[in-house]
Amino acid sequence: MKAERVVVDANLAFKALAAGRGDLRERLGGAGEVRFFAPRFLFVELFKHKEALAQAAKVTPEAMQEALHTLVTRLDFVNGANLPLTTWMEAYRLCRGVDEKDTPYVALTLHLEGRLWTEVQELKSGLRAKGFNQWFEP
Repeated sequence: MKAERVVVDANLAFKALAAGRGDLRERLGGAGEVRFFAPRFLFVELFKHKEALAQAAKVTPEAMQEALHTLVTRLDFVNGANLPLTTWMEAYRLCRGVDEKDTPYVALTLHLEGRLWTEVQELKSGLRAKGFNQWFEP
């Protein structure tokens, strides 16, 4: 049996880190039947904002660095340039008028034939209205 593929969106990763919550990191750890993915640019964004995340979470920069390390070692980062153009076009069609910034997450989900993990209800509602229903609900 192959592992389930789950794409983690930026809002979820940032929310967990900024709130000082460990639950996302804990849910990502030791999950043998689930592999977690994210677009490669999320890696850059997380480290770019690590000081602000540490301030919001009221943790030391060292503690945030450790939390980031734990999180990124449990995610497989995928270069969006390796996804087919048709996948990008379908993802854009789904995200247009909903939230176009989520196109990379939807594209990766489609490409992997996986499920998207997000807590953004407006995104879920908008994508459901367009026929997308590949959600991860832990």
